[in-house]
Amino acid sequence: MTAVPDQPPFDFRGYRVLVAGGSRGIGRGMALAFGAAGAAVSVCARGEGPLEQTRREIAALGVTTHAMRCDLADPAAIRRYVEDAADALGGIDVLVNNASGYGFGDDDEGWLDGFNVDLMAAVRASRAALPWLAASPHASILHTSSIAAFHPRRHGAPYAAVKAALSQYATSQALALADRRIRVNAIAPGSIEFADGLWDRRRRDEPELYRATLAKIPFGRFGAPEEIAHAALFLASPWAGWITGQTLCVDGGQGLTG
Repeated sequence: MTAVPDQPPFDFRGYRVLVAGGSRGIGRGMALAFGAAGAAVSVCARGEGPLEQTRREIAALGVTTHAMRCDLADPAAIRRYVEDAADALGGIDVLVNNASGYGFGDDDEGWLDGFNVDLMAAVRASRAALPWLAASPHASILHTSSIAAFHPRRHGAPYAAVKAALSQYATSQALALADRRIRVNAIAPGSIEFADGLWDRRRRDEPELYRATLAKIPFGRFGAPEEIAHAALFLASPWAGWITGQTLCVDGGQGLTG
């Protein structure tokens, strides 16, 4: 992996950041990166153990932190989480919608898992956070999409379809919120590997698929959560103050090969 600076290049002191789906993988990487850059950070997830571990890691950075268990398929739970987090942090400047239902099965359950968590959780969290975002001088919403949104898939059509819907939602949401000076963007990660994540499990359980996917990445390796976090910090920072309604691919060129 390319070396990165020891210190984040952005200063988020004074920012209040919510990461919905922030206890593992990409979400954890984002939460830690914002905390390392000085932001107060709230995370939510369903699993209590990883959630508490991530909260402790953020707190060790010396910033205000908040964590709450939340089923992001539950509209009432989302509203309670956003309100509790805003109260704990004193407001909201950045909302990151990162959760995924990983709806890969082409049955009603697979489609609804993706629809309820990948798409509707982002819609509902954005709606709940809007009063605080509207009061922020540097408000931003980030959605975690996927490069799967841009290419047809023989398998996993529900996942690709809802991520495509999420990227489209980001463009419409950006237009709708522009007059309130709330920027909205999405990040489309390529294949990201981390301990006990999807590609780590596939490396063990489906080595042929793992190798075939790796062979399609021009940079010759899977990505790391920190590399998605770096893009998130940029898009939420004043350096991206004229960027809204975009989906940024962070994939080592993986999308170039189809």
